[in-house]
Amino acid sequence: MLKLLEKCEICPHKCKVNRTNNQVGRCKSKNTVKVAKASVHNFEEPCISKINGSGTVFFSNCNLNCVFCQNYEISQQGLGKEITIKELSEVFLKLQNENVNNINLVTPTSYVPQIVEAIKIAKSKGLKIPIVYNTNSYENVETLKLLEGYIDIYLPDLKYAENNLGKQYSNINNYFEIATKAIKEMYRQVGNIEFNENGIAKKGIIIRHLVMPNHVENSKKVLQWIKDNMPDDIFVSVMNQYFPTYKAKEFKDINRKLTNREMKKIEEFIYSLNFKNGYIQDTEKNEQQYVPNWKDVTFL
Repeated sequence: MLKLLEKCEICPHKCKVNRTNNQVGRCKSKNTVKVAKASVHNFEEPCISKINGSGTVFFSNCNLNCVFCQNYEISQQGLGKEITIKELSEVFLKLQNENVNNINLVTPTSYVPQIVEAIKIAKSKGLKIPIVYNTNSYENVETLKLLEGYIDIYLPDLKYAENNLGKQYSNINNYFEIATKAIKEMYRQVGNIEFNENGIAKKGIIIRHLVMPNHVENSKKVLQWIKDNMPDDIFVSVMNQYFPTYKAKEFKDINRKLTNREMKKIEEFIYSLNFKNGYIQDTEKNEQQYVPNWKDVTFL
């Protein structure tokens, strides 16, 4: 599988660079895995992180260039440390030893071949907890198929239904078409969320969406697509944690936080569509970070 790095077409950019010779394409990733942080994370959706937390691995670099990225130092500026595949497998096992609910791979797309090899090694040494693939959804279906049997839970973000917003804010032309095809493939692999006896997810998909200021209509179109194209019992997670950071200040329409009125409109639309399952984020800001409080585990 590592031969895929010799002419990289792992993501839809299909840069075709030889990463084994340290050539870099759009995502700036090389042959080695680069990780910024691995830790217990408690602020994902309740079925992902409640009780013992999620064993989160933040991979450096990204195949999108979102101007509002809250993790821009990692995703855009490449903060992190290069490690071997064996070392990555040891990170997985170390997190499991901390009694986390799962291994949560954040922005993993660029490193799919290495991640699969690391999972193989870790499983041979006792890795048993679910693996979560936490992605922006700008994914090749062909690459996702390589993950079948290795990934238990998909957490795809469906950012834009309006491609002009994808171009403006993430420097991408065809986000919606690519992402929706990818999400359908993820669902094919793992189906809807299944829980263990403690209410922790063990398999399935949760589709995420971040509501942005001045773009309520985009959010409505995203939610409408989910309603029209996914099963009635699909789990959705609607987030209001947006705040202007990184380069967002350069864009007048997103250079502010979401208003309560905007989020109220989205909540009303969610209920009008009769979604059965999911989460709505109710976020309070402290001096350091946004701390999410999740409500409506089952929509009424």
